[in-house]
Amino acid sequence: MSEKNLPNTTSIRDSVVTITGGTGSFGSTMAMDLLRKGVGGINIFSRDEAKQDAMRRRTDDPRVRYFIGDVRDTDSVYQAVRGADFVFHAAALKQVPSCEFFPEQAVKTNVRGSYNVIEAAAKAGVRSVVCLSTDKAVYPVNAMGMTKALMEKTAQAFARNNPNCPTTVSLTRYGNVMYSRGSVIPLFIQQLQAGKPLTLTEPLMTRFLMSLEQSVDLVYHAFFHATAGDLFVRKAPASTVETLARAVASLLGNDDPEIRVIGARHGEKLHETLLSREEMAKAEDQGGYFRVPLDARSLQYELYFDDGETRLAGLDDYTSENTDRLSLEETKDLLLTIPEIAALTERGVA
Repeated sequence: MSEKNLPNTTSIRDSVVTITGGTGSFGSTMAMDLLRKGVGGINIFSRDEAKQDAMRRRTDDPRVRYFIGDVRDTDSVYQAVRGADFVFHAAALKQVPSCEFFPEQAVKTNVRGSYNVIEAAAKAGVRSVVCLSTDKAVYPVNAMGMTKALMEKTAQAFARNNPNCPTTVSLTRYGNVMYSRGSVIPLFIQQLQAGKPLTLTEPLMTRFLMSLEQSVDLVYHAFFHATAGDLFVRKAPASTVETLARAVASLLGNDDPEIRVIGARHGEKLHETLLSREEMAKAEDQGGYFRVPLDARSLQYELYFDDGETRLAGLDDYTSENTDRLSLEETKDLLLTIPEIAALTERGVA
């Protein structure tokens, strides 16, 4: 998003932003964009000192401060958010298979850790907290999605239970982010360069596709448009896993790659959902985004017996199956927006 199109840019310029999970794909991309926009300071909060050291050397900017800690530890979280204007909460356990094998760890980080971040931010007087969620939180079938769904409920409960709190807590929900840590695209590139077959879980599996830059734009949109408890989704196209694999191969000079189907991993869905039909019934279409407002009703349900919910008949979920489906050529065009892939194709690396 260009700065001239960014609402309230002056409130980002010279402000202090804390990024939890700040050495990850989202966090580091967000940090670099904030530096370009003239932010006053960035607090990078994470538990990996090696990644912090690498980011420190790579960034080399005195505006960036580094905090070693864990979202499970409230004291370390508070030290990182104290004095911040904005908090972008990206720290999480994100790998579906590892969360399947260690669900209690996912609960401690994704649920309890998120509670700690929100409470610490409110205590510190932060203006806005944006929590990063995932399409796997909708109709979750795996531990990662279930804990992310509970993270969303934790954020919304805070907004509902603290209507006069000056800290605005909101959510962004995203699909697959291309070339982020854990993305399948770097794996495809490695397999192609090594002359190995491309391994697909299920060729007809569909996934939303979003760039890291688009995920950052979604966070800015939430920072400057959210009211307490709002959920934002960026509209995104999708492709099948097979189309994605063939597109990567074609860009690297192989139009007929060998493909080996290995079957779905633990906890994987055939299609992902960004918004349920219940959320679509309440969603506000904001052009490139959907905004789902908080259900701020109290526990006094008797007050609502005469005012039913919006009718759901005829509404569909917003899924990677029914969104815009990209062709092979369209997928290739989208992949070329990723700097790493564009660089590979320019060098003719195969």
